[in-house]
Amino acid sequence: MLTTPIIRAIRRVRPAAHLSYLVEPQAAPVVIGNPNLDEVMVTPLLHGVARLREDAALALRLRRAGFDAVIDFHGGPRSSLLAFATGARQRIGYTIAGRGWMYTTQVPRPRGHRPRHSVENQWDLAEALLPDLGRPARGRDPVEMREDAATASRVEGRLRSLGIEPSHELVVIHVGAGNLFRQWPEPSFADVSAALSSGRPNRRIILTTGPAQAARAEEVRRLARDRGAAAPAVSVACDLDLGELRGLVARARLFLGGDSGPAHIAATTSTPMVVVYGPTTPAVWGPWRDGAVPTETVDAGELPCRPCDQRVCEPGDFRCLRGVTPDMVTAAAVRAMAPGLESGASPV
Repeated sequence: MLTTPIIRAIRRVRPAAHLSYLVEPQAAPVVIGNPNLDEVMVTPLLHGVARLREDAALALRLRRAGFDAVIDFHGGPRSSLLAFATGARQRIGYTIAGRGWMYTTQVPRPRGHRPRHSVENQWDLAEALLPDLGRPARGRDPVEMREDAATASRVEGRLRSLGIEPSHELVVIHVGAGNLFRQWPEPSFADVSAALSSGRPNRRIILTTGPAQAARAEEVRRLARDRGAAAPAVSVACDLDLGELRGLVARARLFLGGDSGPAHIAATTSTPMVVVYGPTTPAVWGPWRDGAVPTETVDAGELPCRPCDQRVCEPGDFRCLRGVTPDMVTAAAVRAMAPGLESGASPV
């Protein structure tokens, strides 16, 4: 997702170039349909002998394609090997121990935290190829993801199945996270869900997460009802693909969630956002979108252990997450939704 501003910028400065993007299936919906790409190559993520055969065939295909330049935004072992296999005259990647030799141009990536956004870090790779690229600007080159007709139809069907009509005010709350260090507590999500639905009979909240964390979403719903949320006000959707999640958020009045991939997907819409940060920081992982769109970030403030490498919690109590209270997040939601409220209406 965070490479899409760079795709747009490259197309702007090299309008006649043929741009191809190589991606694995899980992330393919992000770039399929991108108007700035000529080709999207989707390679399966296999294992064992099957992966060796796939990568050998893919390497041959890339070599025969005759690319002039390749940028490796990922930097992993597979992507660096495939970049090398292209035989392109210019192969650009980060300075990585043991793999840097596969690139013709290596871009330093300092170890440790620095308050610089991930888009800017990756922009350095493209700028090494195209010095006239200029510096990134959120308003000019935001993250982007397109919705096709089939996805739109599935999203509308999902809303109908949940009893949500176009007249309802929709709030999407993503309660999942890729690792334990980014999981805001379930009771906290429940408190916010109850607060946002209280006194708002026309508001509907959908709790989203991946299938592996469906039980977490169900627990948040149960706790929200215990806290007074009406039964029809809070529902769960845990089997959405990335395109469907994006379509759901695009139809919502608010997206709320932790620092995760879905937050960056939400940033491709014009929907107001609230993002909760624990061990990470908005300076590096904040939504990359036009500043005119209401976007709130909430964190526990400065802590001696924050940011961390998310391998072990040094204090042992996940204080960066628990230091973010439901009242703080609810207030941020009120601020994010306020610009679109009718005069005199209560946001909560």
